[in-house]
Amino acid sequence: MSTTIRQAEQADRDRIVLFNQALALETEGRTLDRATLTQGVTRMLSDASTGRYFVAEDGGEIVGQLAVTVEWSDWRNAEIWWIQSVYVARSHRRRGTYRRLHEHVCDLARGSRVAGLRLYVERDNEAAQSTYESLGMQRSPYVMYDEYWF
Repeated sequence: MSTTIRQAEQADRDRIVLFNQALALETEGRTLDRATLTQGVTRMLSDASTGRYFVAEDGGEIVGQLAVTVEWSDWRNAEIWWIQSVYVARSHRRRGTYRRLHEHVCDLARGSRVAGLRLYVERDNEAAQSTYESLGMQRSPYVMYDEYWF
């Protein structure tokens, strides 16, 4: 497989939006508002302080993605990178696409002042959990809570 990993660009926006819509529908049964999602992806692609997308490309086609956002850890005096918006096209699942994305981000993190990586996954998504564990990630002892206003 000739998959390459690179940081996403504005030209990748529409594919990332489609992947995020598919991700929300597959994992949460949610339909995202396309206009809001497009604005959010556009902002992340143009403002690295909000995060960065990375894409996996095979034969010139984007077949996978993940985003990284930053949390500051005062306990560690270092950044923690959150992996989110993970999506791999069905045709490229179980073929090492996510592994390549993950390893790329790990290499970047290890070359920076990053204490570690975190991500969250749906409780019932055993395939994703197995993938993350196979890459050396461990189940966190934390329980996550959230509160949203829109």
